[in-house]
Amino acid sequence: MQVNFDQLSTFLSVARHGGIRRASEKIHISQPAVTARIRNLEKALNVQLFDRSSTGMTLTKRGEALLKYAEQYLQLGELIQRDVVDTAGLDLRMRVGVSETIVQSWLPQFVSNLRRVYENLEIEISVDISLNLREALLERSLDLAILMGPVSEYSVDNVALPQFPLCWYCAADATLPESSQHLFLQNPVVTFARNTRPYRELKNELFNRYGTGISFFTSSSLSACIRMVAAGLGIAALPQDLATTYLNDGSVREFDPGWTPAPLTFTASYIGEPHSFLLENAAEIAMQTARQHSARGT
Repeated sequence: MQVNFDQLSTFLSVARHGGIRRASEKIHISQPAVTARIRNLEKALNVQLFDRSSTGMTLTKRGEALLKYAEQYLQLGELIQRDVVDTAGLDLRMRVGVSETIVQSWLPQFVSNLRRVYENLEIEISVDISLNLREALLERSLDLAILMGPVSEYSVDNVALPQFPLCWYCAADATLPESSQHLFLQNPVVTFARNTRPYRELKNELFNRYGTGISFFTSSSLSACIRMVAAGLGIAALPQDLATTYLNDGSVREFDPGWTPAPLTFTASYIGEPHSFLLENAAEIAMQTARQHSARGT
């Protein structure tokens, strides 16, 4: 009996995704290659691992029995990689999804810190709103997501990151009413995209305080938000990191309407099974990087 790492990892991918096509897309090898690995594995074990139908592939009882051992085998490979193999000699790949708040603050330092530990690590970065990042993570098209979390799924491990305080900003030359109610009724609020938690929470708070006559300019791009504020198109509650450059060049200023929204809460999240020391370490590096950034107060 000859069973190898590639066969078992492919078997796990087909089991998780329910078919050859989706497994092929996730592990980036051709469908014939996936099929050949599964057939060779079944031949080596002399068992049928999947029931095949027009709707997909489901594990047989033998396949379910193999699933546990395959996960243990791959975890053993991770342990060997962690404790024995020189990571400088490995060619590794990680698909990372990040919210734009992270892009505008400590993402470059995070990538630098990752590369310092894993010299040959190939990193693919996707920037999106947290809702989409969550779905991509659960579909396993991302390995690590740094998003507004936590992700409340049993399969996901979440590492808490320092919060991002919010402040209110307006154009430097803006004339604001003294009354907070007039302020929000007369000035559009520039904010996060509509299908995000910060937008929903801010909208509810503003409606509770001042009624429903408030206008919103929404965007999935925080850099677009702060530029609209600088152009005098509205006011905004945004992460302090984002406004630093605009405060320094005098195009925006901070103001206090008497309250601010709750800070943004982020996590570094990844699928916990099968266990990956690479992802666990990457999430830890994200936490350390975020703490260093927060401690610098920038």
